[in-house]
Amino acid sequence: MALEVEDLNVSYRGTTALEKVSFSASPGEMVGVIGPNGAGKSTLVKAILGLVPIGGGIVRFRSRAIKKQLCSVAYVPQRSQIDWDYPITVWNVVMMARTMHTKWWQSPSPKSRQIVKSALERVGMFKWRSRQIGELSGGQQQRVFLARALAQQAELFLFDEPFSGVDKATELIMYDVFDELKQNGKILMIITHNLGASLTKCDSLLLLNKKIIANGSFKQVVTTENLKIAYGGTVLLLTEEEG
Repeated sequence: MALEVEDLNVSYRGTTALEKVSFSASPGEMVGVIGPNGAGKSTLVKAILGLVPIGGGIVRFRSRAIKKQLCSVAYVPQRSQIDWDYPITVWNVVMMARTMHTKWWQSPSPKSRQIVKSALERVGMFKWRSRQIGELSGGQQQRVFLARALAQQAELFLFDEPFSGVDKATELIMYDVFDELKQNGKILMIITHNLGASLTKCDSLLLLNKKIIANGSFKQVVTTENLKIAYGGTVLLLTEEEG
């Protein structure tokens, strides 16, 4: 049931975004993706999902082409890619995850409604279910999108900068949920710009700058030499307290 990426290449208008990227992730594993701005981190996730055309390479999930099983993949994009002014309630945002389980002429089933309720309760957002998404704080909004991912009941979870602009309480909830997902054999891939101690919560790291600079444990990847190669200079590592 592993995620396998082999020799992935992506180019935009003749400019290389990703070059021969290869890695794998196993059930119960959380992979952190780090690297400088413009390194291709978000492009990697979008290429895996088929949201951008690839110039070569293979993406497989559970030994099959991932594009044939996107219903098993949950994706939470960067906050900047979401229209927070769109008039939709918290409940309906999370219910969107159940559309693939509902015929177009049918109302959501009792099972789907229970799944949505449980997902919102899990992230502490059920009491805000009737609130417009744009009326929430950044941390609350991120919790709602985490609930939507949970309600999809996926096997592979892709998060693009999930900790950006969230409060400490939301961050703790998210890591708690991530731990549960891992224990249930899910695969998680998390893009983050934070080079703090929270990276040690990941089972493995990909250090990316258009190609993979390093792939392995925190100690193997987060070294002065690797960071200089990726970022082109001295990089400050933040402790959990500083970050």
